[in-house]
Amino acid sequence: MTEALLSFHRVWGWVAIGANAAAGLLLLVVWRVKPLQKQRWIWWPTIGAEAAILLQVLIGTIIVASNTAYAKVNGVRFHMFYGFVAFITVGLAYQYRGYMKSRRAMIYGLVGLFLMGVGIRAWMQVAM
Repeated sequence: MTEALLSFHRVWGWVAIGANAAAGLLLLVVWRVKPLQKQRWIWWPTIGAEAAILLQVLIGTIIVASNTAYAKVNGVRFHMFYGFVAFITVGLAYQYRGYMKSRRAMIYGLVGLFLMGVGIRAWMQVAM
């Protein structure tokens, strides 16, 4: 089962990275095009992208918890750190959404791009 989860984690990582990149770019465009800000559909890609990254963190946690030998592999510690950073980033973005009402699209666009970068950096830790 751990091998199946690890395989899923590898593939889903790229899904989460791509989804956050697309959602981040979409919301930065929405931030500049004011009429689009009133549309409700613009938030669905962001919700999906952030859910994808949270699922990625959950699967990674299950892998490490079920296979402690894997957690001792060189580079995995920083990989786990980046998962923690992604998890905290989603929580903080949600926590502070009310303070940035006029710039919510900009903030979530930047968060999406930040999560993309964190995902790429996490991948780089175990790809070497």
